[in-house]
Amino acid sequence: MRRLGSTRGTGPTKRTSRAVAAAVGIGVLLAVTAAAPAQARGREPRTPHWRLTDTGAPGVRFRGLSAVGRDTAWVAGSGGTVLRTTDGGAHWRNVSPPGAADLQFRDVEAFGARRAVVLAIGEGEASRVYRTDDGGATWTESFRNTDARAFYDCLAFFDHRHGLAMSDPVDGRFRLLSTSDGGRSWTVLPDTGVPAAQPGEAGFAASGQCLVASGPRDVWLATGGAAHARVLHSADRGLTWTAADTPVPAGDPAKGVFALAFRDRVHGLAVGGDYRADQASPRAAATTGDGGRSWQPAATPPPAYRSGVAWLPHRRTAALAVGPTGTDLTTDGGRTWRTVDTGSYDTVDCAPDGGCWAAGETGRVARLGG
Repeated sequence: MRRLGSTRGTGPTKRTSRAVAAAVGIGVLLAVTAAAPAQARGREPRTPHWRLTDTGAPGVRFRGLSAVGRDTAWVAGSGGTVLRTTDGGAHWRNVSPPGAADLQFRDVEAFGARRAVVLAIGEGEASRVYRTDDGGATWTESFRNTDARAFYDCLAFFDHRHGLAMSDPVDGRFRLLSTSDGGRSWTVLPDTGVPAAQPGEAGFAASGQCLVASGPRDVWLATGGAAHARVLHSADRGLTWTAADTPVPAGDPAKGVFALAFRDRVHGLAVGGDYRADQASPRAAATTGDGGRSWQPAATPPPAYRSGVAWLPHRRTAALAVGPTGTDLTTDGGRTWRTVDTGSYDTVDCAPDGGCWAAGETGRVARLGG
């Protein structure tokens, strides 16, 4: 989104503290990621918390994150930086594409320790896609935007081969790129099935979660900046879309839905608000139980703007939301949220094996641990 993109990686705040508080009250719920193995060994699981790792990149803001598992994760951020860990964050390897120092990476989708696709945002040729098959030892630029009107925000993959990238509206409609070969090549989809954009409507390149997929064909797109914050849904990999208003406040370039998470093709969460640090963000979360056809406001939303959200693995009603002022937990499917950590993070992601990660400003990357 051009309004958020104009900050070019600085984001809404400049907090520099690297301390993170224990996730008070998460207890057994978040211990699901460690409970089964611990109980199998006859020990009580410890209460997990965000455990900061040393990325060695204090000047980088990581808004792109892909959790492959408890040991492996990728992050992407400002200054064309891409890092990868394969030992749970004990060590991070700088695997940035060469010649990318002027780019702002805002999304990364990884398919293991060796395969990943990263998206650089910006107007015109600043929007690019890179792909690696060897853990970042080499990269191939598979897409460079040549339309000055386009500004790409997010990536999403349905499986290892099929994926989409979305741009802010061009000629009054959101633009979608499609790949069917794992990001090796990209094609602009026809926009005839995309609803007309509202004046000022766009996506937020804040956490890599303005475009998310669940299952083989369903994908959702989050918007803001216009009169209504909307979520668009496609059930055919981006060919046709429907749009639904959400109760998340909009009406300003800094307001709207910043991130989505779907645990299946029916149950979803939306978080956002106003990314300006001096502005309140009431009603900054919503839920859907019908695949995004309708959205209900959270009865007790997060207390401030949140830019990232993720369902906890193997829990039907538990999820985390993150933002510059903290992490919030829901245990009832998004109806109520409570703050459990005050550290600054921009994005959060969880892997099927229970590995959850968060990333943000000043090189902060943390893993949920006991």
